[in-house]
Amino acid sequence: MISTQQDLSIFNKFNFERPPVGVKFLLNKPKGVEPLDKNIAFCEMLKEAQQKGSPFYAVKENFICAGPITLGMVGSDPIRESGQVGVKYGAFKGARANRRIYPVISRMERNTVNYVLFSTLGKLSFEPDVFIVTANVSQAEIVLRASSYTTGKMYSSKTTTVLGCSWLYVYPYISGELNYMVTGLCWGMKSLQVFPEGLILISIPYDLLPTLIPNLQDMDWNPPHYTEGRDAAIKRSQQIVSELIQERQDSGPD
Repeated sequence: MISTQQDLSIFNKFNFERPPVGVKFLLNKPKGVEPLDKNIAFCEMLKEAQQKGSPFYAVKENFICAGPITLGMVGSDPIRESGQVGVKYGAFKGARANRRIYPVISRMERNTVNYVLFSTLGKLSFEPDVFIVTANVSQAEIVLRASSYTTGKMYSSKTTTVLGCSWLYVYPYISGELNYMVTGLCWGMKSLQVFPEGLILISIPYDLLPTLIPNLQDMDWNPPHYTEGRDAAIKRSQQIVSELIQERQDSGPD
């Protein structure tokens, strides 16, 4: 178990324009937290948390979208899952294309989530299941590089035309894999104008934080290669390779 306030404080160093948000999926009602006082889409709840500042929880009735499907709050929806809705939107040519997303989106087990708790980093008092960062490209590069710094793991972006909320909230939690998305690429978030285009949303599952945080604390966020310019970067690379060749030669024959 991580110490939320102590360890996650490294993210304050980024000076994000929009604060990171912790999300938790709960069977039972959280204590000491106010309910969301409006009905909005699942993707809008991230923005709501950033603007509201104080923690809140959402229940099934707060969603005006298909979010409860991904959370297991409701059962199968034949209208949506037959692919009819996406065709009417103009998101897909035909229902057969739209319905292909439903077998691949991540979903919670039925009736296992009744409350979704949100809090910005500054007010975070719980261990988040998913920690979501809203970053520009330079900030995102640092976070993603940190996710691979000690493991060498490839980072990848996964989403679908619609139901981006599944990939933003549920997929990282279920899979244990970090995911990132670019604002402006997902139907709901774009049509509701949740964020300006081109921001990077990085969803970090709870079990990657104990690796990611020490990496952020240890690594150089702005290595010389990034700041010295093209010619200097080439020269530095050549020098490094030359030094390694010399080290091998000095070590003697194989």
